[in-house]
Amino acid sequence: MTHPLVTPEMIETYQRDGVVVVRGLWADHVDQIRAGIAANMEQPGPYAAENLKKGEGGRFFDDYCNWQRIPEFAAVIHDSPVAEVAADLMQSRKVQVFHDHVLVKEPGTSKPTPWHQDGPYYFVEGRQTISFWAPVDPVTDATLRCVAGSHLWPKPVLPTRWLSEENFYPNEADYMPVPDPDAEGMDIREWALEPGDAVAFHYGILHGARGNETTSRRRAFSLRLVGDDARYVTRPGRTSPPFPGHGMTEGQHLRPDWFPQVWPRP
Repeated sequence: MTHPLVTPEMIETYQRDGVVVVRGLWADHVDQIRAGIAANMEQPGPYAAENLKKGEGGRFFDDYCNWQRIPEFAAVIHDSPVAEVAADLMQSRKVQVFHDHVLVKEPGTSKPTPWHQDGPYYFVEGRQTISFWAPVDPVTDATLRCVAGSHLWPKPVLPTRWLSEENFYPNEADYMPVPDPDAEGMDIREWALEPGDAVAFHYGILHGARGNETTSRRRAFSLRLVGDDARYVTRPGRTSPPFPGHGMTEGQHLRPDWFPQVWPRP
């Protein structure tokens, strides 16, 4: 039995294309997420970033790894159906939390979110990985854009730093250059979303977003989860998030005291 929000067609699409929309995933938690985002922006964590260069208009704020200090985020993780939905889409028996992520584009922010895959920045590899990206404001043009099937590409896309645009790791030859999906005619999936809807996508999916040149805010909460086959992998440099002092070695499951299991519910 799957969760009522998940259909067999959605599971098939996620397994094949690496991305699917889940309508109403957090419909009952929108105000809670908004409150958590406000608390996060009022008291940013150590990884908070402002992603605009001098002279660029608007504001593009992001921060991650705050769910353990922001009660609203912890409640959304534990009290919503997200873990069960993740297990269904990944076809995994268990689900662990990896990290949360807040991304806010204020009105008049023309800067796009660069095309990237999350996986190369992480110290995690596996087929059973999933992110949920959910706005708490209605979005159309500033929605998430994902390239279907890119999680199956033979080489990962070169990870770069969003502000300086420098390579994240030294071994550029191990990656493919960042493509231009619009110019190259790739299969881009994007949806107009209402507050509480979520896009679910694999860590290997190439994704990005346009700027927010509307008169409304675009606040989004993202949650990264992992399943049965996810393992720690060594990268050629400091990962993002770094999780310093984690003590894990190649091939291990993520340590459950830092990355707790949320499905089946303990």
